[in-house]
Amino acid sequence: MTPRPESSGSQPEQPAEQRIEPPATARKKSAAAAKKQPAAAKAAAKAVTKKVTATKTKATSKKTTEKAAEKAPAKATGRKAAPGKPAEKVAATAARKKPAAKKVTAAKATAKRKATAPSPAAARATAPAQESPQPEASQPENPQVVAPPEAEIAVSPALDAGDRERLLEGTHHAPHSVLGAHPVPGGVVFRVFKPYALAVTVLSGGLSVDLHDDGDGFFSGLLPLHEVPAYRLLVTYEGTVQETEDAYRFLPTLGEFDLHLIGEGRHEELWTALGAHPMTHQGVTGTRFSVWAPNARGVRVAGTFNFWDGTGFPMRSLGSSGVWELFVPGIGEGELYKFEITRPDGSKTLRADPLARRTEVPPATSSIVTSSQYEWGDDEWLERRAEKPAHQGPFSVYEVHLPSWRPGLTYRQLAEQLPAYVKDLGFTHVELMPVAEHPFGGSWGYQVTGFYAPTARLGTPDDFRYLVDALHRAGIGVLMDWVPAHFPRDEWALAEFDGRPLYEHEDPLRAAHPDWGTLEFDFGRREVRNFLVANALYWCEEFHIDGLRVDAVASMLYLDYSREPGQWTPNEHGGRENLDAVAFLQEMNATVYRRVPGVVTVAEESTAWDGVTRATHHKGPSGFGGLGFGLKWNMGWMHDSLKYMSHDPIHRRYHHHEMTFSMVYAYSENYVLPISHDEVVHGKRSLVSKMPGDWWQQRANLRAYLGFMWAHPGKQLLFMGQEFAQGAEWSEAHGPDWWLLDPHYGAEADHRGVRDLVRDLNAVYRHTPALWQGDTEPSGFRWVVGDAAEDNVLAFLRYDSDGSPLLAVCHFAAVVREDYRLGVPDDVPAWHETLNTDAGRYGGSGVAQPDPVKPEPQGRHGYPASIRLTLPPLATVWLRPA
Repeated sequence: MTPRPESSGSQPEQPAEQRIEPPATARKKSAAAAKKQPAAAKAAAKAVTKKVTATKTKATSKKTTEKAAEKAPAKATGRKAAPGKPAEKVAATAARKKPAAKKVTAAKATAKRKATAPSPAAARATAPAQESPQPEASQPENPQVVAPPEAEIAVSPALDAGDRERLLEGTHHAPHSVLGAHPVPGGVVFRVFKPYALAVTVLSGGLSVDLHDDGDGFFSGLLPLHEVPAYRLLVTYEGTVQETEDAYRFLPTLGEFDLHLIGEGRHEELWTALGAHPMTHQGVTGTRFSVWAPNARGVRVAGTFNFWDGTGFPMRSLGSSGVWELFVPGIGEGELYKFEITRPDGSKTLRADPLARRTEVPPATSSIVTSSQYEWGDDEWLERRAEKPAHQGPFSVYEVHLPSWRPGLTYRQLAEQLPAYVKDLGFTHVELMPVAEHPFGGSWGYQVTGFYAPTARLGTPDDFRYLVDALHRAGIGVLMDWVPAHFPRDEWALAEFDGRPLYEHEDPLRAAHPDWGTLEFDFGRREVRNFLVANALYWCEEFHIDGLRVDAVASMLYLDYSREPGQWTPNEHGGRENLDAVAFLQEMNATVYRRVPGVVTVAEESTAWDGVTRATHHKGPSGFGGLGFGLKWNMGWMHDSLKYMSHDPIHRRYHHHEMTFSMVYAYSENYVLPISHDEVVHGKRSLVSKMPGDWWQQRANLRAYLGFMWAHPGKQLLFMGQEFAQGAEWSEAHGPDWWLLDPHYGAEADHRGVRDLVRDLNAVYRHTPALWQGDTEPSGFRWVVGDAAEDNVLAFLRYDSDGSPLLAVCHFAAVVREDYRLGVPDDVPAWHETLNTDAGRYGGSGVAQPDPVKPEPQGRHGYPASIRLTLPPLATVWLRPA
């Protein structure tokens, strides 16, 4: 391991500023040794076997024949590196003060040469193909290093030219097979690759053996031992000495079962196998690095621990899995790293870890070694959430963009404010716009580069866990926007990750997303599906997320999405459906629901695809099984209802169908009614600003619309800032206009009134099962009057499972209508007003029904009885049985 730098920048792409330069003396020595390598190898082959043991005094001359020691070697001088830290540095002066141990030049420990020595190539052929298992660190402290009997050998300890070149070029698939310690005929060969090192010494028990400098950072030696001993390395650099473990003495950290599941695309806990993981391996602490890069000619690890020079840290390829792995001892949490990949064409690229669980704060792009120490306190919440499916319970959602909700707050600071605010307003859930790491804040998180890492802009992964935990302890569920449809083209991220299309489709027409300039995932490749399915599980299991709102589902489902004729190829049946994406979504939903009780998945799907929320094993009229989502955004309701509300009340009679059409298909899926961030940006205006009329009428329209929305079958979602009638569009740069709620602001009461209405809507909603229990059952809804276009009136009944009703009356005209007669069932003795959006405390005119209203035997609208109401202007009224 090279010396650790005092500090390291976040842009490893500039090696001139971050890589350590080899000392001048080391460069000269390496060059000279490289030229002399063939002669050195011949000399080693001709050497005479000597019996070598440690003695208590150091040899005074290299010409003196070494004699066998009569006692066992002294105690090993090697020390383990502290967990989570780089290898311990040992000063040269301290090294000289170690207990006296015999230093043996490895070249002198070779056996007698045969009369006709085989060629080095023939000698290499006799060596085992795989490295032998290394002894655990728990071996006796004083291993006996015993010389074997005199033997005829022909093994050159130095690397051959081919291995040497591949290691230097970063194209070696099996560095562990040539580096480290390996038993060979005549003893154990030690080979070490430490660029910029001046000398390397093997420490084992009381034995201290200098390896031969083969040039270019390679060191080797052959010791006449029966088996590989426990050993450490003493590496001398210019100005410092390090005592360290040899990274190439360790067995693979991934087992055959992990590799089998990865190859099959069925590793549901992929994040535990790939990425960077601090661990203890063979009794030594360090970090396991592993990455999937099947097209790479070679992969190396570069980071702060090696001055962003991965030359001496080549990874090994684990069979045909495409996975590369390296355990680096002494490395722990907080280290920055990337993978240096040699592409098929020989060029190199430095890439962030696709499964990094922590990243630098953008615009820096490095991955960070991390592990979680968080202790959860939401057991009660997790047990309770699985009691009832989401579509059968109250479900009102407050959509939040965390970086701008209260700009400048961290995850932990948000945890002190957001749960209290959401709980006060009565929402059952929050939905977080994407929190996975993304390079450009203006994308709002919808162009993800770190699929397994919460954005570092607001804190660490454990800080994010703290926020989720705080919301759960406040009784609030947490949904998260998840973006498996596409990813950006940043050259340090997923695009052509190992030099060829890997995560994206190999067909450029299929890969390029026509709308966003991004790349679409190759859903037909099992390893890519595995990456995404495991990612969905990761957020739910590791961060206790209660639901995933899946973004841009429509763009995944159709091959011709935003493409002109000739820009797409039909599927195998001649259709435009993306069969690979369908299979992926079905697998994702089935896996998440199987593994995580109580979770819900929500599709942002804007077309009439059949069976978005149907079970995956149930086929519909189209012949496809359902996609398996729990809920679907009702984009049709949103577009139609907002279009209706944008008209002046005098013209609404001509658009009445826009408010009633949603009931034609209301039970075709399990719906969410979304007023999301997409509707209040990019010139679309805020929700209150969409409303016609003066300021009073705008607020009245908004209040009436919210009352209609909460009474309509389906769940509700409202974006932040709309709950208090913010007049300006949302901007991620400054967030909601909280100053509108400042008591010193003249119009504060107007905004506070709308927020008070939202609070009351949620309170009545949660305690009225008729408003949510039958959201997906036609029996839970019945029109009273749906065709009163001339009056701008809608009236309907909602029923709970026991048949108890709620009557919702929506009046979208700017006049007061007295004695307005509506049909009602005759089994309710009286009705009382439970909510009126025109109430004075909300900023309305105060037209209300203060007393219970009794039905009259006069039938109306197909009902045997009727009631007479005074309808407030631009208002929604809810009535319940008295």
